[in-house]
Amino acid sequence: MNKYLFLIVAMMVALSSCTPPETAITDATPIEKNVAVLSDDSLLTLVQKQTFEYFYTGAEPNSALARERIHIDGVYPQNDQHIVTTGGSGFGMMALLVGIERNFISRKEALERFEKMADFLENADRYHGAWPHWLEGQTGKTKPFSKKDDGGDLVETAFLAQGMIAVREYFKNGNDAEVALADRMDKMWRDIDFQWYTNGENVLYWHWSPNFGWEMNFPVGGYNECLIMYVLGASSPTYAISKEVYDQGWARNGDIKSDQEYYGLPLVLNHYESNDDPVGPLFWAHYSYLGLNPKGLKDAYGDYWQLNVSHALSQYRYCVDNPEKYAGYGSDCWGLTSSYSMRGYAGHHPGRDLGVITPTAAISSMPYTPEESMAFLRFMYAPERDSLIGVYGPYDAFSQENKWYVQRYLAIDQGPMPVMIENYRTGFIWKLFMQAPEVQKGLAKLGFSYE
Repeated sequence: MNKYLFLIVAMMVALSSCTPPETAITDATPIEKNVAVLSDDSLLTLVQKQTFEYFYTGAEPNSALARERIHIDGVYPQNDQHIVTTGGSGFGMMALLVGIERNFISRKEALERFEKMADFLENADRYHGAWPHWLEGQTGKTKPFSKKDDGGDLVETAFLAQGMIAVREYFKNGNDAEVALADRMDKMWRDIDFQWYTNGENVLYWHWSPNFGWEMNFPVGGYNECLIMYVLGASSPTYAISKEVYDQGWARNGDIKSDQEYYGLPLVLNHYESNDDPVGPLFWAHYSYLGLNPKGLKDAYGDYWQLNVSHALSQYRYCVDNPEKYAGYGSDCWGLTSSYSMRGYAGHHPGRDLGVITPTAAISSMPYTPEESMAFLRFMYAPERDSLIGVYGPYDAFSQENKWYVQRYLAIDQGPMPVMIENYRTGFIWKLFMQAPEVQKGLAKLGFSYE
């Protein structure tokens, strides 16, 4: 797992040789300036609207899926505007559902967008039911994420399937066109062959390639962002994994449990094996839990609400304590997760702190740390920091220590914000996903209880 993060970092740094895009996306849409007079509720709606737009007006036009990145500064790796992310598109599906509920778009507009997504995904490259990490948005062909990562990516596919299930649940009792869409989403989700990705062992593997087989060699054990992959693997109506795969692979025969504390908070599960890396980047508390509701969720290994509250709150306390003495860190400026940095893409968290704050970390933690997250939101949207906000909401990352910020966005960072804010406000996406019958069966199979 940690090796894979290093691969991502290397990949993103390698993309630093850039050429201008074919058509530059500009930050021309006016941003609400007088946010100081907005209520908390109105500010949350504003942020949801801006981040939703990444997946609606900012979508790759042919596929309607989420662009991997949007650079407002007009500098891209070659042809990168047409690369779409499968996992980020799953986040985008849930963001579009939020858009319907918040009246950003009509139900009919959303239906048409989802139909276009389904048209593309049904014909895109798949590998034993799993999509690759990246797709060429104009052709549906695989865009290799790295030399050997040119096949199925089960983690990104699980993030996509989480969105598909939410869409299916939303439209399944609608009119004829909506029911037809729900059926298409259901079929694509059912076609994911989780059993294949065990490679005959009691663990799920991240990748398989038609050219390199299992050479990437990433069996996924916890704890990290991949819980949803195992939950969906157990929930699959067609290719379900056994409980032994979860217990031995994900939970590492119980070694996933932790009795350690960090900043006075129980860690619940082991994030890292090194004492220098006590907690992981905060996206671990977001990606699996856009649909999977951690409130009251427990199994033999932990209490998942306590896990995520501890994760977010310990990072808050770390930034307030500020052991590295970085400029700007404090009670209203906190949150470390993987994002852009002065050195390219980096995995930010205590133990690997470069002085970079990534807005999605605190904002997407709104269900866990509402007061602390709202304080950060007020800090970000203060008029004197309007250079940190663009048409799609907060830019990806900034560093007051290094007097650095970047006018760039990543789908996987923008996507959790509108969804997790909505889960905080109404529990909307949590309700949709958790009502899915096969998800309920899968959780029961793995020994989960939930309220």
